[in-house]
Amino acid sequence: MKNLIFFLTTVILTTNLLSQTQTKKEVFIIGTMHEVPKIVKNSYKPLLKLAVKYNPEAIYVESPRPNDSISWEYLKNGWSKHYKEFYYLSDSLKNSFSFNQQALDSLLKKDFENLTEDNLKLITTSFAYLRDNANYEFYKYIQKHGVEGSKKPTRAEDGDLTAKLALELNIKKLHSMDDQQTNKQYHEAWQGCANQGQTNGDKKINRELNKKDYNRAILPALLGRLGKHVNKRKSLLRLHKLSSFTYVKNETESCTLGTKFWNERNSRMVTNIASQVLSNEYTKNIVIVGAAHVIGLERELKKNYPDISIKLVDKN
Repeated sequence: MKNLIFFLTTVILTTNLLSQTQTKKEVFIIGTMHEVPKIVKNSYKPLLKLAVKYNPEAIYVESPRPNDSISWEYLKNGWSKHYKEFYYLSDSLKNSFSFNQQALDSLLKKDFENLTEDNLKLITTSFAYLRDNANYEFYKYIQKHGVEGSKKPTRAEDGDLTAKLALELNIKKLHSMDDQQTNKQYHEAWQGCANQGQTNGDKKINRELNKKDYNRAILPALLGRLGKHVNKRKSLLRLHKLSSFTYVKNETESCTLGTKFWNERNSRMVTNIASQVLSNEYTKNIVIVGAAHVIGLERELKKNYPDISIKLVDKN
């Protein structure tokens, strides 16, 4: 009898351990160039191939979350003309559009190829009403290019990477994870740091780092490997230094504030990612984000969410 109890206990413990191993959440972070020049218009193809091979169940993108009222309060009159237009479109629909959640959910269950023009119009209008910019743009892309996607490179991550990945894997809805609550203060600090760098020598360091980053990218870009090059750890570290002002030798007030706002934005982005990853049923999650954020996101995830496995394009 004791042997039987021991055997059953061992089986149960082993099963639980295997189950925990199998369900460990993963986040694969791909750094992007946002929009690339025409001369390297196919730069996203290798990254798309990697993303499809990873076969994620959920896609997270650098777009403000619909319920992030602080970010949208800034963006409605902020740096981006696109976000301004989208905000006021969304705002106008609050009074003119009769939103139906059940109707939207029903349409999102249909196969992409079975969506009619009227279906797509209702979906895009619904996402605009919800202030969900990521999915609004995704379905506008389908309206324009069809379910096969654009035959010509759009040169932007939203089209050449995110949309094509979602269409390939039949993922109907994207997850937003960006945070721009302190973007105004960050850009002010950036300008202040740049001005101060002209007299204390830091501008020279900035210029050298940018030149090094540019020169190192020339050959990979010409060979169609810009996307993979940008995701090399050395490239990611350079971009992180430039964006976080950690290259400076003189800790001025503006540069210190710039570092603070950059780190805080990355931290909030990680909270946005992890809160969704841990609450959904998906194991394999992919994050598509500007390459300058990758190091910051990786560090914050490792520090605050050690139970989430992190993967980068550069395995070293």
